[in-house]
Amino acid sequence: MEKWDIRDAKKLAKYQIGEANKSVEVVLTEQIYMAAYGGSSSMGRAFYSGGASPIEIVSFRERAYGINGAILTATGIQDHAQFCTEVESLLADAPKGDSTSPPEAEYLGGEARLSAPGTGYAHVALAFEANVPSTVRNILKHCYDLAGRDAGVSTFETGAMVGAYASAPLEGVGALETNITNTLTTKLTPELIAKAKILAKAEATFVLDCGSTGLAAAMTSAIMESGSFTDAATVAGSYDSISDSDVMDAASLMLKSNPALAAVGDISMVPYQGTFASRF
Repeated sequence: MEKWDIRDAKKLAKYQIGEANKSVEVVLTEQIYMAAYGGSSSMGRAFYSGGASPIEIVSFRERAYGINGAILTATGIQDHAQFCTEVESLLADAPKGDSTSPPEAEYLGGEARLSAPGTGYAHVALAFEANVPSTVRNILKHCYDLAGRDAGVSTFETGAMVGAYASAPLEGVGALETNITNTLTTKLTPELIAKAKILAKAEATFVLDCGSTGLAAAMTSAIMESGSFTDAATVAGSYDSISDSDVMDAASLMLKSNPALAAVGDISMVPYQGTFASRF
């Protein structure tokens, strides 16, 4: 790593951080992770660093980057054996690194508020721990998305969380609280789950047909979660095998966890986490 490469990379990173921090969605995402896992945990720390010296960057790379425990995903390979031989040759001198997995961050639930008075809008995300297979989380996300769509509530699933978020002008914060709460307490009927399952399965299989980058990302996620990946038919089948009771049980368990609340913007009227928690 040459000094000028690090210099140019730092300039680009600084620009990208500035652009990211202009996005309410990015800032809200940062805050919901901080609320859920705590600001000092690996999951709660800010994704974007405030800066580092060239020595710190090189030291981090030497300490943290290694092929031991890494997952290599490739698409469009015609000769698998030849590809493996080439990879082994290219990585022969690569640092092996430490195969010991870092401790997992523990979900806590809590609150993170970032006040920006005068913006006129409050942006709120509320999430719960959903420590279930990603297929079930994806179905839950679509269940709540269908329930909250008409009220302007969007939903998300990420890591081991499922949640909802919405924005409102200062005078509409009361409705925002009600809409998010109503969305996440929606009764999950077989009809709603059936619609959500179709949408979740379509979303998961569509990603596999969106080019090599999407396919590689889906393959990597599958290997990290289950240790294997086969084909689109298997992905679709993994959704078909999920029962209504699987989804209902996951929702019931999820809503018993301590909620994580993130609020960004003109948030003087946004209730605190305890108020939201009392609604569940």
